[in-house]
Amino acid sequence: MALKVLSALDGAKTQYYHFKAIIIAGMGLFTDSYDLFCIPPIMRMIGRIYYPKFERHVEEKSRFEVPMVIASTMIAVALVGAVIGQLVFGTLGDRVGRRRLYGVSLVLMITASIGCGFSLSTLTSMVFVSLGLFRFLLGMGIGGDYPLSATIMSEFANKKTRGAFIGGVFSMQGFGILFSSLVTMIVCYVFRAWGGKLTTPSELLPSENTAPVPPEADLAWRLILMIGAIPASLTYYWRMKMPETPRFTALVEKNTLKAAQDMEKVMNISPSQIREDIDTVNTPNTRAAFSNTYTLFSREFFRRHGRDLIAASVNWFLVDIVFYSLNLFQYHAFKLNMTPKSHMNLYDDALHVAKFQALVAVGATIPGYFVAVYMIDYIGRVKIQATGFFFMAVSLFTIAKVNSGNWGSDPSVGFTILYGLTFFFSNFGPNTTTFIVPAELFPARFRATCHGISGAVGKVGAIIGSVGIMWVSREPPHGIGRSNTLMAMGGVCVLGFLVTYFFTRETMERSLEENENVDELTGVCFVRFWPNKLWVNKTKQTLVHERLPLSNISL
Repeated sequence: MALKVLSALDGAKTQYYHFKAIIIAGMGLFTDSYDLFCIPPIMRMIGRIYYPKFERHVEEKSRFEVPMVIASTMIAVALVGAVIGQLVFGTLGDRVGRRRLYGVSLVLMITASIGCGFSLSTLTSMVFVSLGLFRFLLGMGIGGDYPLSATIMSEFANKKTRGAFIGGVFSMQGFGILFSSLVTMIVCYVFRAWGGKLTTPSELLPSENTAPVPPEADLAWRLILMIGAIPASLTYYWRMKMPETPRFTALVEKNTLKAAQDMEKVMNISPSQIREDIDTVNTPNTRAAFSNTYTLFSREFFRRHGRDLIAASVNWFLVDIVFYSLNLFQYHAFKLNMTPKSHMNLYDDALHVAKFQALVAVGATIPGYFVAVYMIDYIGRVKIQATGFFFMAVSLFTIAKVNSGNWGSDPSVGFTILYGLTFFFSNFGPNTTTFIVPAELFPARFRATCHGISGAVGKVGAIIGSVGIMWVSREPPHGIGRSNTLMAMGGVCVLGFLVTYFFTRETMERSLEENENVDELTGVCFVRFWPNKLWVNKTKQTLVHERLPLSNISL
């Protein structure tokens, strides 16, 4: 039995409001990637501004570096904030509604972005304390936007193109990365032209060991951070105008009449398609059919959804370890094309990093998102995720071979190509599907919470990938070296492939309510695919032997 207001959603034709919702919801992910990926070039600028002294015998790439403890802390605080934001906003989203919190997360992102730019002081210690505080708040806003955006889009979409719509929201990350790189390059070009010719370290006298820093440079990196608030602020009005999702209103608030009225406001759906529910929703049979009584984390919840929650969380955890680690290897991918630091001023240094980030975004990241959005509802989530993990593993194992210098040609050429392929298959694969699947598997009253839990576990993986790998990848005796780190990352992808193949459930072309149902393995076997085939065949043989109808098999 299905409420017609939900059936109308599942069968609704793709229309203007769907694309509008993608932009409104996607702008949070756009801001997320902007703020996270503008940090690498900004840290290069901050290193020049606040750590201008250098020793000539020190390796080029280690000059003007922000101390690793501080750099890793700046990355970690935003991710810790994201973990908390996903858990808090996900839980509240299921209790008070998605729309009521949607503006809160956006305001938090806007305020924190502006706060990051001001950072209260120009003293080195206070700059990092203030920047860390506002990046923590920014992370909370970003984290809160993940479960809300995914849930809102999944609950408005029809079942045939739901994966493409949720993937479209997530693909805004690619444009956020590109935009952050373009803004960084424009700001650096403007400030470099404004400041005139700047002396590079190579032009200094042997007795000088302090790189020149123009006074206005401290404004440049702050401006880049604050510009990130503009795209998000442009969608605030439209977020406030969005109605609550019909599924939350109908299934959680038990107000089908209000859900139908909200649908009529924003979507081209005839009232006759949903009138039957308006007339009959208060009958005892209807209420009983759509009221589940088990609670979150109860025994019944884990029986029905435990495997799905664990699989979604573990897959997100594994892909984020690799995805965030890849950004740390950018220097090695493009080192043949990078100018030595001593021959660049601080603007050129940031420009180099931003330029290579833009190249990766255009050549690998955005195409990966596009292919995922196009194919997700044809191939399915599980196949795309497993394929992505597989080819990421192949690329990383090969990169480890290239990085060890065992190829006849210069290893950096192969490294660059495979580095881009790894990013491509990450986005045409688990980086996109891990955002989609948790928004489709769980009941409406737990959907945002479970997505928030999955994302929070993923961000723990991001902390390991961005901070832990930073320390582990150092050359012995301080670390295990780059090649071994890449091999370990490939092993993580192999594990992701196995978890996807054996534990992740397909959600394609099924309504959200169908995905709530117990599938054929619940209570029988925790692993899917081949044990399922054995169990189904055995059950069929038993039923035939006992001359019982095959419909007795739970599907």
